[in-house]
Amino acid sequence: MGSTDFAEKRRVMVERDIVPRGIDDAGVIAALGRVPRELFVPDYLAELAYDDSPLPIEQGQTISQPFVVALMMQAAELVPGAKVLEIGTGSGYSAATLAAMECEVYSIDRHAALVEAARTRLERAGCAGIHLRAGDGTLGWPEAAPFDAVIVTAGGPRLPEPLSRQLKIGGRMIMPAGAEAGGQHLIRQRRTGEDTFAEEDLGLVAFVPLIGAHGWPETTRTEARRRSPALAPEAAGRIRDAAEPLPDVDDERFGVLFDRIADARVVLLGEATHGTSEFHRARARITERLIARHGFTIVAVEADWPDAEQINRYVRNRPPGVSDDAAFSRFPAWMWRNEEVATFVDWLRRHNDGVSEPQRRVGFYGLDLYGLNGSIAAVLDYLEKVDPQAAGIARERYGCLAPWRPAPETYGHAALAGGFDSCENAVLEVLRNLLDRRLSRLAATGDEGWLGAWQNARLIASAEEYYRTLYHGATNSWNLRDRHMFETLRSVMEARGPEAKAVIWAHNTHVGDAAATEMGRRGQVNLGTLCREAFGTGAALVGFGTDRGTVAAASSWGGPMEVMEVPPAHPDSYEYLCARTGKPRFLLDLRPGRNAALAGDLKRFRPERAIGAIYRPGAERENHYFQASLPGQFDLYVWIDRTSAIRPLAPTAPPLGRTGSWAGTATPTAHR
Repeated sequence: MGSTDFAEKRRVMVERDIVPRGIDDAGVIAALGRVPRELFVPDYLAELAYDDSPLPIEQGQTISQPFVVALMMQAAELVPGAKVLEIGTGSGYSAATLAAMECEVYSIDRHAALVEAARTRLERAGCAGIHLRAGDGTLGWPEAAPFDAVIVTAGGPRLPEPLSRQLKIGGRMIMPAGAEAGGQHLIRQRRTGEDTFAEEDLGLVAFVPLIGAHGWPETTRTEARRRSPALAPEAAGRIRDAAEPLPDVDDERFGVLFDRIADARVVLLGEATHGTSEFHRARARITERLIARHGFTIVAVEADWPDAEQINRYVRNRPPGVSDDAAFSRFPAWMWRNEEVATFVDWLRRHNDGVSEPQRRVGFYGLDLYGLNGSIAAVLDYLEKVDPQAAGIARERYGCLAPWRPAPETYGHAALAGGFDSCENAVLEVLRNLLDRRLSRLAATGDEGWLGAWQNARLIASAEEYYRTLYHGATNSWNLRDRHMFETLRSVMEARGPEAKAVIWAHNTHVGDAAATEMGRRGQVNLGTLCREAFGTGAALVGFGTDRGTVAAASSWGGPMEVMEVPPAHPDSYEYLCARTGKPRFLLDLRPGRNAALAGDLKRFRPERAIGAIYRPGAERENHYFQASLPGQFDLYVWIDRTSAIRPLAPTAPPLGRTGSWAGTATPTAHR
């Protein structure tokens, strides 16, 4: 990739990940826009240099995500000519950024090899005049003191006194401090007098440990990992004692142990990865039992409504819809367009064929909000049938979104940049009109078309807002998306009647209660949180985990599917504890009053693995683990020690030859 490509990536990073999230220091913004971050990461990670995420470097360390670099530098209140001490040279990227702000930079790292590597990278980037040395950063650089600012890029138990004493009066120290696992806070300390200091808490963060005389005890990270799970043998023993063995996922008896949650109104079934065969098959066995034995009539999945509606029509033996696209053809296609899901969908069709009352047939619904094109087509098709005049008005109003439909994520960037009127009022007016003019009467007459039209109109309105807020930070867009999924679930349940019971398939990060994870600390909610708030004990949250195997994922957004190796779990993680039991498959009941001693062992925050559509094994610890309290997250936890990648359907898959097909085209000839 040429330098021009990196320059554009750098510009997009600043506009997308830095400015919209509250960074307004012109010097910081300009510096991040100039420094070539691709020169400060390993060559094999260069294409990921401008993702807003930490990346691994030598000596088991990381390069901080760009937003964190910007946040710390803005908090330090730097001006040209400021004398800055940096603790934790790492790759040299932060030092280069400080130099780009015309600061006089002194940087220390305890790893001599990192210092030399950083020196080489800084020279290659044309950064001169930066003072580097290896040593104990917690002791500072006393002969160069005093400093206008001290920036510490590793977390210690407290702010080191030697560093505080090396600040000028009025100088600022920025440093993460607190317990290493899930409890670090970014602190700004200001020296207000010879012996007086003031501190501000800037929020939760996660950094590598600060090792030194005034930090964590001197040790290697490997030794720290060995010591960190010191209670692992006891906790693993309690897991082993509480574990209820599960049969193979293809055994129809797999679902029997889940009868204990059959009284729930909603059962949420998670997955630790999107691309794992065993998770799909296990969820299918559980769902089949809940449907066949316990009267569940709704399957709702983390997928777009228009795609799922094609499946819904197939499994309920209804006429095809209007879409010309194959179901689940949007990236990541393999997430739902695979043999495991196809087998389950055909089971739903056979089950429904034996149900004489249409209202008792199981429906298949999508909760997510990405399917803009399909939703617009579905709303217009419905209105053409019931009110052609309203269809014409809706077509004109939806025209606002026409330029963005091929790549709706660019809509948010355009809205943020200004220069055009957003489409918010237009899409909301269609939604209001559809509700006011049609829904009440059509609902009363039993016309099922109203539900699809209403949900598609809601999806368009939510998607417009989602893409508009996407550039304002992860928390707002995440909450909007999960609230939309929850409201869609509520709408479907209301439409199916007061006795309706639903099974939801989604990732663990949507299913597990966000309040028991680092997500909740950032103000995020999810389906699990909202279902517990709405249904109380009538919501059953089921998580899934694995130690190792293979997974289907992509290396970058929109990239091709790859089958990747999943390495053994990190020694600090919940998965590591489960793997130490030596049991291949089991169920843990984590509900209050069950296995109390185990819940006590597991309740403190530990890392938990999460692999989505994108997977980067080389940066797994930084990008694919998050802090969580397992007993707070889930009611039940399913463990499958070794797992394998899903089996995707071919892009132009022919009819499956079972009982018809939903996979080959959007309007299967078997349904005409």
